[in-house]
Amino acid sequence: MSGAGAVEDGAQSVPAGRMALLFAVMLITAAGNTAMQSVMPSIGTHLGIADVWVSLAYSWSALLWMLLAPFWARRSDRLGRKSMMSLGLGGFALSFALCGTALLAGLRGMIGGMTAIVLFALARSLYGTFGSAAPPAVQAYVASRTGRGERTKALSLIASSFGLGTALGPALAPLLILPGVGLIGPFMAFTLGALGVLVVLRLRLPDDTPHEGDPESHPPRAPTRTIGEQGDGWHEGGDDADACETGRLRWGDPRIRHWLLAGILGGQAQSIMLGVIGFLLLDRLGLRHQPDAAAGPIGLVLMCGAIAMLLAQWGLIPMLSLGPRMSTMLGMGLVLAGVVPVALGTNLHAIATGFAICSVGFGLFRPGFTSGASLAVSLGEQGQSAGIVAAVNGSAYIVSPAIGVWLYNHSHWMVWVLIEALVLSVLVLFLTDRKATRQAPVP
Repeated sequence: MSGAGAVEDGAQSVPAGRMALLFAVMLITAAGNTAMQSVMPSIGTHLGIADVWVSLAYSWSALLWMLLAPFWARRSDRLGRKSMMSLGLGGFALSFALCGTALLAGLRGMIGGMTAIVLFALARSLYGTFGSAAPPAVQAYVASRTGRGERTKALSLIASSFGLGTALGPALAPLLILPGVGLIGPFMAFTLGALGVLVVLRLRLPDDTPHEGDPESHPPRAPTRTIGEQGDGWHEGGDDADACETGRLRWGDPRIRHWLLAGILGGQAQSIMLGVIGFLLLDRLGLRHQPDAAAGPIGLVLMCGAIAMLLAQWGLIPMLSLGPRMSTMLGMGLVLAGVVPVALGTNLHAIATGFAICSVGFGLFRPGFTSGASLAVSLGEQGQSAGIVAAVNGSAYIVSPAIGVWLYNHSHWMVWVLIEALVLSVLVLFLTDRKATRQAPVP
């Protein structure tokens, strides 16, 4: 076999050393963010800030992420994936350093609590602005260098870096609460960690700035496949597919529309749960008057969830050979069941168990809808698809965590009903429109 078809049949792959480096790029930011989530409820309590304001501090950054991720993805098509990864890591490191500085000033009484949170939100916006350049670049780098048969597994491996990061972050956070800086220790440690990964990235990942005739910077394009009415449901795309490749991929494109809607609904459910879980543990374990003692239990629950997510992405998806549609549906079914013990649990064991079940579900769901959107478009559109998926992921954190915390503070039941409704919406979407979420059979 020759031509683009040969590329799609698996002629391309990402060397193990490069995959490890890409994994580290995603890992350090995920670990830093979840370490921050472990200590922020305690920091907010020390500052005398209402829970909802702590959640809203992330909103502006999430909005910027949603708006700018597609822009950086298109830039990566022209400037190379490596440059966008470097920009994202640099933005994360700068943002984390400034966030830690603002909160430290508040904790030491140099500025008021609300002033500290506002400065934190402004510093966090740097992550939304520039940090959003890295994930779509990593995803597009992998997707454009793997064939259809390996792409779901490869993207699941990259997605699992988030799971491993969310395990390491909460596990390390209590150890990084150091004398002199206290709860700000994790901010300092992960700033230095991101800078270290950035240096290795610049030194070890080959430059992929596009140059004419360079196959490394211009991976060969494969034919677009579109849904048909005969045979296996697929046929090769023609002129319309070529037009799609050279034009801008739209959110409303029928090939990815249902995948993106599933990502939006399921992502909102996940962000609400992550936003509420720390405050839930403060209340259920009676730690509102001992906020420093809460970092350990919160970190433990987040770590259990992260390990469960890794089990899904490293074990279940490869072992069961799950395709995008089945992975997404099975994941949402597990979340539906896992919410119940979280909502009803009165002790650490019950809440951690329910959260772990939900995390297995989200661990199946996220690579499912990500690879579904990737496989629905051509090889030449992978950068744009990755940018839109990153924007979908960022959109979940604009107001949903704050809405979830607000609902939780007013009625504990309403927040769990909302999460269940969002999850059920994804299942209904996939059950009622099977054709739109079909994928080509893996060769």
